[in-house]
Parts: sequence; structure tokens; C-alpha cells
Amino acid sequence: MERLTDISNIRDILSRYGFTFSKALGQNFLINPSVCPRMAEAAVTGGLSDASVGVLEIGPGIGVLTKELLQRAEKVVAVELDKRLLPVLSETLSAYDNLKVINADILELDLHQLIAEEFGGMEVAVCANLPYYITSPVIMKLLEDKLPVRSITVMVQKEAAVRLCAEPGTRDSSAITAAVRYYCDPELLFHVSAGSFMPAPKVDSAVIQLRLHEPTVHPKDEKTFFKVIKGAFAQRRKTVLNSLSSSLSLDKQKMRDILKTAGVEESARAERLTLGDFSNIADALCETE
Repeated sequence: MERLTDISNIRDILSRYGFTFSKALGQNFLINPSVCPRMAEAAVTGGLSDASVGVLEIGPGIGVLTKELLQRAEKVVAVELDKRLLPVLSETLSAYDNLKVINADILELDLHQLIAEEFGGMEVAVCANLPYYITSPVIMKLLEDKLPVRSITVMVQKEAAVRLCAEPGTRDSSAITAAVRYYCDPELLFHVSAGSFMPAPKVDSAVIQLRLHEPTVHPKDEKTFFKVIKGAFAQRRKTVLNSLSSSLSLDKQKMRDILKTAGVEESARAERLTLGDFSNIADALCETE
């Protein structure tokens, strides 16, 4: 098989299968030959021991990244939503016997069951070139499902990468920043220019890695904890008092009392709060209910 990053080769393969890009699915295939090896290497070796490694890949496309993963991992299970790409993958990855392709929506799969059935005994890493429109839903599903995986290596829009990897308490932080930090240590690995894709998107991308860990704060109720985070950032230009009283439908005086109990200044803004602050607010809120 010729190089899968060669534009003429890609066009030839896709034309033979009558494939056209879907804007609705956010399809952009990598044509920069240096990106996928770096990404695959980070996914398979980053944060993992020398034990056998299995990789769950989301959205293999025509198999450019998949091919690199197959050369490094013991097994790759690739979940592809677009059934039109299944015959393409059968051709481009025909040389490998350590691959299983599943035609499904990653957001609807029971990933605990999939991992147990496909990767028994292996350490598991997740790797994906995510369409921009489903970046947050996919990442939050992977984290909230509390899967037995060591790391998640994904390519996302550059702006999203900055938010996902921001330090809590800084201007770039957001609700998803806090959620990600609760579950893992994020790291921005490298940037990828828009010209690295076919067709080229309008913005640049970046590859990040999320290394999962046990939470460093322990709120009494996780649901309330995340509700507080979401509410605090709902109107991020407002003070945490105003934003939370509005989003949680609470009387301002009651919210003042909650913040005082939590040791959080009512004039503070969400972007300046730490995970510990959010946990304290959530615990204080639980005590009033």
C-alpha cells in the first residue's frame, strides 16, 4: 500500500469507493506524514508501562493514524461512525491482523463492555483525531464513564486544546478545564497546522494527552460538584455570587451564606476558582438541601 498521506493516493482510493467528504461529520483526513507517527508514539508509550498495550481509536477515517498505531500496539479497535469508510479501511489496512473495526457511534457504545471484551489483560490507551463539533461530548464521555484507560491522546481544535489544558484559576480556564483537571493531568503535546489536512479546516489543531488519575478533591456529591462548575461558568463575566444564584435558582442571601461556608469570596469569578473551591461550594450546597 502506498503512503496514505499522499494526496493523489488518497483521491484515487476515495474515488474508487465513490467517497465524498461529509461536512456534517467534520471529516478532515491527515496528509502531513510527520503528524501520525508522533501522535501514535505518544498514545502507545505516553504514561504507559512496557506491558502489552491496546488502543481504542475513535474515527479512523482512511486509516492514516490507525496504521501507525497498529505498528506500535498489540491490538487496535477502531470505532468508525461512517459505514462508507469500512471498505476503504479493509483495503488500506489489509496487511494487519491486529485490527478490529466497529461501525458505531462512540457516544452510544458501552465502552466498559467493549474494553473488557477486546482488551482483556492489556493496558489501554485511547487515541483520536476528533471532529471539532464532538470534541467536548466525546472527551467528557470518556472521562465520566471512568473507563479503565491510562491515557487519552487526541487531536482537537487549537483553541479547544488551550482550554482543555489550561491551569484552573487562569483566564483560559472554563467549565471543561475544571472537569478535565478533576479526572486527569492534561498536556499540550504539539501544534498541527490547518494545511496538514485534506480538506483543510479553517483553523489550526493541536494534539493533547490526558493522563488519567484519581481525583485530587473529593466532593460529597459529584453531580452537585459538576453542577456548581457548570453554573459558575454559565455567566463567566459575572461574580460567582451572581452566576451561581442565577444558574442554581437560589436566593442571593442563601448563596452568600453558601460561599461564606465554602470560604470563597462572593466577588470572585469562576475562572479564578480552584477545584478545591468548587468542591467546597458543592459540599456547602449539599448541606443546605
